[in-house]
Amino acid sequence: MNDTTPVNQTTPAAPVQPVAVVAAPAIGLKELLIPISIVIAGALVGVGLFMSGGTSSATPTSPVAAAPAPTQPTTNTDAVRPVEARDHVKGPADAPITIVEYSDFDCPFCARFHTSMNQLVSAPDAQVKWVYRHFPLEQLHPEAATVAHASECVAELAGNDAFWKFTDAYYAARGAGDATAHQTLITRLATDAGVSAAPFGECMESGRHTEVVQNDLNNAVETGGRGTPWSILIGPTGKTYPINGALTAPQVQQLITLALEEA
Repeated sequence: MNDTTPVNQTTPAAPVQPVAVVAAPAIGLKELLIPISIVIAGALVGVGLFMSGGTSSATPTSPVAAAPAPTQPTTNTDAVRPVEARDHVKGPADAPITIVEYSDFDCPFCARFHTSMNQLVSAPDAQVKWVYRHFPLEQLHPEAATVAHASECVAELAGNDAFWKFTDAYYAARGAGDATAHQTLITRLATDAGVSAAPFGECMESGRHTEVVQNDLNNAVETGGRGTPWSILIGPTGKTYPINGALTAPQVQQLITLALEEA
């Protein structure tokens, strides 16, 4: 599932009925990903609505928290920004598959996908490394950009491991229904991640990571992101594929396997 927010575009209607998708030799992974997402969306909507400790759509129709999408959505996944030293990466450095996720800290679907990705990168035979980038949908989640900035402050002051400790703890807290006020929660989690209160407060006050968050958001939109979580799978040859919504770990693993077979 995913979240959606208006960006001067029209949100496409939800699929009325899910259909089974079977990979055939003549069909590539890129062609399968959108139908697979539609199947997952239909299944999840059929099971029932999610519960969240914040905002929710009046009538959720998709497994993503979505920004407005055009009538004919298009993707440009090849525009994904190359992985850089400043990126937050988890998983084997030499993994053949990279998944770049654009996420919103207060999106309940993102919390689900966060669990899926943690399962994949922590597996003994992990085949994927995970790059986390920001895509705060402020019209749905007004504090999401602040949390994103806080995570960057933690990374600056205590490193990549601290970033992931903060990020994992935040998603775990919200996913468990913790409704602690944002400022209280992010300050506590930053401290737990090893960041002293004074430098953390100074970093937050400075706003110096606002551009980093905005650049991630811009790249998410450029690549076709219309909701969260929005991810791009990069195969061994550099071929890119869109992943739209909160897929489970087994579902993502199926896509990884197909990408490896196509390489």
